[in-house]
Amino acid sequence: MSAASGTGAAGAAGDTIELLERFPGVDDYCRLRAVAGMSPRTREAARLGLPNTLYGVSLLRDGAVVGMGRIIGDGGCFYSVVDIAVVPEWQGRGLGKRILDALDAWLHAHAQPSAFVTLVADGDAKHLYAKYGFAESAPHAVNMEYVVGETRDA
Repeated sequence: MSAASGTGAAGAAGDTIELLERFPGVDDYCRLRAVAGMSPRTREAARLGLPNTLYGVSLLRDGAVVGMGRIIGDGGCFYSVVDIAVVPEWQGRGLGKRILDALDAWLHAHAQPSAFVTLVADGDAKHLYAKYGFAESAPHAVNMEYVVGETRDA
C-alpha cells in the first residue's frame, strides 16, 4: 500500500507525524490499546485477527507508532471501524481526525453504496464520529456484545 505523510498534526517545531496505510504489528497493537485505555487483547488473538484487516493505518513519529485505526468486515455488505487509538501524549492534536479521514476515504473508494458501516464510540469520541455521518442507532437498534472468556449467567 502507499504511504502518505504530512505535518498536519505537528506540535513543537520539527514534530512530524507520518500516516502509513499499514496497520501496526501485534506488539504495537497490544501496546497502543493498553496505553490508550482500551480493553486488552491477547497476543494470540491479535496474531490471528490482525491479518483479517481490510484496511488500516498507523501514525508514526520518529519511527514509533503513536496512533492506529482499521476497518474489518466482509468486504461487501458490512464494515466495522475498530481499534482507533492515539497515545495519550499525542491526543487532542487532530490525530484521531487524521485516522478517520483515511479510513473514511478508503470506505468511500471501496465499499458498495449499500454497505453498512458501524463502530462503537467510547465517551466523547462520538462527537468526532458524528462528523463522519455516524449516528446513534438507539432506540431502533443497540450495540450488544460479550467477551467469550467472561463468565455469564445463562
